[in-house]
Amino acid sequence: MRLTNTLLGAALAHNTWASPSNPDVLLSRQSSSTITVDPSKTYQTIDGFGFSTAFQRANLITNMKDPAKQRQLLDLLFNTTTGAGFSIIRTGIGSSPDSSSDHMNTFAPKNPGGPNATPQYVWDGKDSGQLFVAQEAARAYGVTTFYADAWSAPGYMKTNNNENNGGALCGVPGATCSSGDWRQAYANYLVQYVRYYADAGVNISHLGFLNEPEFAASYASMTSSGSQAADFIKVLYKTLQAQNLTEQVGIACCDSEGWGNQVNMVNAIKSAGAEGMLKAVTSHTYTGGPSGAMNTRVPVWLSEQCDLNGGWTTAWYSNGGAGEGLTWANNVYSAVVNNNVSGYVYWEGVQWPNPNTNEKLIKVDNSTNTWEVSRRVWALANWSRYVRPGAVRVGVSGGSGVKTAAFKNLDGTIAVVAISTGSAASNVNIRVAGSVGTAAARVYVSDSTRNCQQTISTIGPDGTVSGSVAGRSITTFVLTPST
Repeated sequence: MRLTNTLLGAALAHNTWASPSNPDVLLSRQSSSTITVDPSKTYQTIDGFGFSTAFQRANLITNMKDPAKQRQLLDLLFNTTTGAGFSIIRTGIGSSPDSSSDHMNTFAPKNPGGPNATPQYVWDGKDSGQLFVAQEAARAYGVTTFYADAWSAPGYMKTNNNENNGGALCGVPGATCSSGDWRQAYANYLVQYVRYYADAGVNISHLGFLNEPEFAASYASMTSSGSQAADFIKVLYKTLQAQNLTEQVGIACCDSEGWGNQVNMVNAIKSAGAEGMLKAVTSHTYTGGPSGAMNTRVPVWLSEQCDLNGGWTTAWYSNGGAGEGLTWANNVYSAVVNNNVSGYVYWEGVQWPNPNTNEKLIKVDNSTNTWEVSRRVWALANWSRYVRPGAVRVGVSGGSGVKTAAFKNLDGTIAVVAISTGSAASNVNIRVAGSVGTAAARVYVSDSTRNCQQTISTIGPDGTVSGSVAGRSITTFVLTPST
């Protein structure tokens, strides 16, 4: 940003001056609390932040009548400059024999006659709109993390002969079916989904076979214990190996309804010797949120979280409600900092107006070709735009009145996320331990009036970055260390 006379006058009035090496950057003598970043202290690697397109929600994007508006909606989700910069998509692998309501149709709708019979695959090239969104994410925005997850196997592969109402996969321990053992057929089915996407230019990176396995839902669902999951993981892993896919795609499990059940699932998987076959451990928070880092060496994702109960809101902060933007800035902080989560996935990116809840980030109405954006988008954007895939969380301390997290990105930049804990602004100085200072700094804030809006960067003579964290905001400082 070029300094105007007004800005320069304001800077001088606050005892600041322009950097001789970069007149676009202000230097400051204002006293502030100090935030110290320690890159030598490292934690988890970040896989990214994203959302789901399951249950035909992706069709809201593909069905936009105006191509320009369709691009605007895609930009809102994926653009790292003007949008949220999301880097993970969770697709739903269908099990329904039809596409009525919001069903995700299977590409194997008919029982071929048994688990060893030749499957009758019928691929429609659309996948409930999900394939188009994934293609655009990969092609136009460089997204590389695609999590394909099945809520259920096709009904004929299960003990209850139905995709709905739970039921276990035929052939896992304790699930004997007169039709036979369907484990290998289900593994082949999942891998075929990966093949279809690869043929269309999208490389699935994570592959899941369960969703909320403790819950026999009235919609697509499949129950499983930890030992049953471990049994199938071994079958699926061998299938991926046989098709030379283990370098591209890894197994994710188990998308439990709550953290506590996922802990139990992980313990059983470890006991069965299958932990090393996983690429990610995945959990939801509906029956209980994280209560500390999970005891596994595998990256852990919160693969589904949202507000299912509150009425739709676009508010940033009103009373700390479940759907408000600031609430979700803090939810991500809790996941990433307090519980060492590597991947964070909101439930749905887009959804139609009804139900009028906050389970979506953007409310889309195809009948009017319009949408409404919640402030949750910008709360997540302050993470996902600037903490990019491959970033490593590093040590950080200090900062009065703010909660902080720091990350070293693959390009060498350091992102420091600061969330105000009260209504008053907090002035901070940020220094990077062991460095020779900061060559450049960019600062972005989201609050009740700003959506990832850039503010003036300030750098002191010693390379310390100074700035202000507005009350009830999330502010991200992106630092380029001096070389």
